[in-house]
Amino acid sequence: MKKNLVIVPTYNEAENIEELVSAVMGLECPFDMLVVDDNSPDGTAGLVEELQLKFQGRLHLLKRPFKEGLGPAYLEAFRWALDYDYDFIFEMDADFSHNPYDLLKLQETLKDKGEDVVVGSRYVRGIQVVNWPLSRILLSYFASLYVRFITRMPVKDTTAGFVGYKKDVIQAIIEESIRFTGYAFQIEMKFKAWVKGFRMTEIPIVFTDRARGTSKMNRSIISEAIFGIILMKIKSLYAK
Repeated sequence: MKKNLVIVPTYNEAENIEELVSAVMGLECPFDMLVVDDNSPDGTAGLVEELQLKFQGRLHLLKRPFKEGLGPAYLEAFRWALDYDYDFIFEMDADFSHNPYDLLKLQETLKDKGEDVVVGSRYVRGIQVVNWPLSRILLSYFASLYVRFITRMPVKDTTAGFVGYKKDVIQAIIEESIRFTGYAFQIEMKFKAWVKGFRMTEIPIVFTDRARGTSKMNRSIISEAIFGIILMKIKSLYAK
């Protein structure tokens, strides 16, 4: 049986994590879940440990000593997923901006349609975002346009954090160095998969801004994306 793993990085997500775990565990297609917690002071990891008693063998926890950023958390989780031989590996936020039920669509795309990477996209069918202010929508949308212009990557939602990968893609990418730690990590993963020739597609989702908890977006994350993407593209040209 093909094994599915959902990776959810957390930092201060105690308000969301119990409901999210229950939603993922209740899906009709079985998904295991790996929570990667960066020492949340609000007790997120403790709540997951309590839930592990209920979902033994399916709910897993990586506790990290401090907050390093999205990239290092995912890379540690990817290595864990490969060690345990998962076939399909998914990235998902903890704040319900991604609908857990959409995991079924991502999984079907990888399993039945021959794709190697599937992106849950806010922009493949217009702009499908709920509860964001106009300024945030414009920032996100034009950031994706900027990345597409620089990289020439045929992905409309380049910064998306709701993504599914086949195991082979993760194995190929993490053999190389990943330089980004913030949300630009999501761009780098897609770019490297595309450069390596993996099949990639987008499917439409509705993205809903978090109702509980605090956003992790800040200026340093934006700066990393703006200036780092150019360097990433230049390095890829020299690599060729």
